[in-house]
Amino acid sequence: MQRVDSRVIINTGDGKGKSSAAFGIMTRAWARDWKVVVIQFIKGGKYKTGERKLADHLGIEWHTMGDGFTWESTDIEKTKELGITAWGTAASKLKAEYNLVILDELTYICKFGWVDAEEVATALRQRSPKTNVVITGRNAPQPLLDVADTVTEMKKIKHAFDQGISAMKGIEF
Repeated sequence: MQRVDSRVIINTGDGKGKSSAAFGIMTRAWARDWKVVVIQFIKGGKYKTGERKLADHLGIEWHTMGDGFTWESTDIEKTKELGITAWGTAASKLKAEYNLVILDELTYICKFGWVDAEEVATALRQRSPKTNVVITGRNAPQPLLDVADTVTEMKKIKHAFDQGISAMKGIEF
């Protein structure tokens, strides 16, 4: 039976904008006086993003739990442990009374085999009844796609980075 009181939304694909779309939902939720939490699985504290600055300003609960992109990791076992710990935090938030839980870059911990996608799908099905969830990341696994109400695949047509243009503060972060 489909839920009508909350949604699971997945933004996946190789294109840009997955997290930005999620943070757009975050701002709408905040404007509706929803209780919101963001959990970032990969990014570390060194990334000073505009969306984090906005969330802090708005009083939105935010957990940056990774240590950076995996290709930058100097200790992949530590990176893995951080991802597993982040999932523990996320699982507890799904059971709590939040209106919106954003699981930014969650798909990667499944893709890397750090947390089983079936376990995540089960937690999504058993979440608090009025908890909406937005999941971002490339290569969303089938068990997550199966539980989702809405899935959007971002497809890159062209990106400045491919032309050697660095990310711009205020646009990409």
